Amino acid sequence: MTESGKRAVEATFKSRDTEEWLDIWFTRPIGFVFAKMFGALGIHPNVVTIISIFLGVFAGFCWWHTTMDWTILGILMLMLANFLDSADGQLARMTGKKTLWGRLLDGFAGDLWFASIYIFLALRLTFEPMPFGGGRIWGIWIWILELVSSVVFHSRQAGLADYYRNIYLLFHGDHAELNDSRELAEQQRNTPWRERWFWKIWLFFYQNYTRSQERMTPCFQKFREAVRGKYGSEIPTELGTEFCRRTYRLLKWTNISTFNTRAIVLYITLLIGQPWIYFIFELTVMNIIFYGMKAAHEKECREMMNLI
Repeated sequence: MTESGKRAVEATFKSRDTEEWLDIWFTRPIGFVFAKMFGALGIHPNVVTIISIFLGVFAGFCWWHTTMDWTILGILMLMLANFLDSADGQLARMTGKKTLWGRLLDGFAGDLWFASIYIFLALRLTFEPMPFGGGRIWGIWIWILELVSSVVFHSRQAGLADYYRNIYLLFHGDHAELNDSRELAEQQRNTPWRERWFWKIWLFFYQNYTRSQERMTPCFQKFREAVRGKYGSEIPTELGTEFCRRTYRLLKWTNISTFNTRAIVLYITLLIGQPWIYFIFELTVMNIIFYGMKAAHEKECREMMNLI
């Protein structure tokens, strides 16, 4: 790729600091090609997101089957869904068509991908023998493992990682999408049922999602209120720089907690025919990262309180 091409791709990043190396060198350049194509066709970014939802859900269906051809097809479908998930955001930034609805839909897309993946993998494993189980099948146990992995842990891990990225972007001054549950609740209350009932319901769920992120970050919430109280909506450059300096090292853990690492582990476990290992990975490695990342970020926020 030429230097001008690299600059064009980088212009579609939220911030290079928050981009994972695999995204910078692989996902974003391919997503940029799709974004240019969809832009030339006049297709809205939200339509691209919806297409990615169907592809990601279909990937889960592919993995209900155990043969290698279905496995590879599912991997290709999820990779393509991820390219389009990158393209929708890049297209929105290229065309200026960034909306709260688009952000909500983009986050919802990943949830639907993994909901499909978890459900179809559980269906696949239900009647398969447990490892070291003496011939006993997984049965109800795989559903328990799947529910704990997805509902209890995956959603919290990915939600907190996304929140930390947006906190960093807010203090860095780049494309911040950090919502406040109280503002969303007020917007939801002021949205009329008759004219915009779907949007009102959607905002109800999104404000609860945002509130769950805020509950996981009590020290940051106190710090955020202190910053607002002292400086209003304008964060001083020195304060933003210091906050980013202190939390930059945590970005690698937020990246691991989102898509790429999960997908690579998932692909490997599927290719070796042992997808149950992915659930164990969620319960162990990803939780260690989650709690370590959370403790470190809260510590930095407590120390930043002393500076203001």
